[in-house]
Amino acid sequence: MRVEIWTDIACPWCYVGKARFDKALEAFPHRDQVEVVHRSFELDPGRAKDDVQPVISMLTKKYGMSEAQAQAGEENLGAQAAAEGLAYRTRDRDHGNTFDMHRLLHFAKEQGRQDELIQILYRANFADERSVFSEGHERLVELAVAAGLDADAARTVLADPTAYADDVRADEREAAELGANGVPFFVLDRKYGVSGAQPTELFAQALTQAWGERPPLQLIDKGDAEACGPDGCAVPQP
Repeated sequence: MRVEIWTDIACPWCYVGKARFDKALEAFPHRDQVEVVHRSFELDPGRAKDDVQPVISMLTKKYGMSEAQAQAGEENLGAQAAAEGLAYRTRDRDHGNTFDMHRLLHFAKEQGRQDELIQILYRANFADERSVFSEGHERLVELAVAAGLDADAARTVLADPTAYADDVRADEREAAELGANGVPFFVLDRKYGVSGAQPTELFAQALTQAWGERPPLQLIDKGDAEACGPDGCAVPQP
């Protein structure tokens, strides 16, 4: 079974939602037969790469709320994250363009390190004192290495603005086609969609339901063909 998750590194509910989904998946009896693929979704795709600003300022401008309201929202998110065992800085975080991170995640997928990298990027953005936006590509290279990727290869990807750009845009188009207008957005076997950072119990229910409704294997029998089994291989007779 395949689970696709559309997220953005700048999305706090994606950070919390991943932790809740991971808990459900860990307890799922068939977890070893579930493939998880992270898909790209930018919350702020029009933001220039050099436009980095404090999260509180971004929230007041984007949603028209007061600084007190924005800070209260961050405190609530911090409490929600803490309930899932996640560190979360409620003050002095910044916000910026995530396109390069998404490109790097597609590279990491090819290397079999996508889940490791996205978890490290989340932690770096929401818990670390250092910024993932204002220190340039070398900060992202450092995080890529922590996820088990080669530094020079990651550096090469980041230096080429076209590398994996089409993959990011394809993910975003597909999200729109599926009706996702926010993240996190979970798609199970292209059959069920779960929107938002739902409780762990709901993710567990969705996994169980999707697994139970998988079609049984249809065996096409074309006669007694040679095959290998526990007792060895059939030897063709002259």
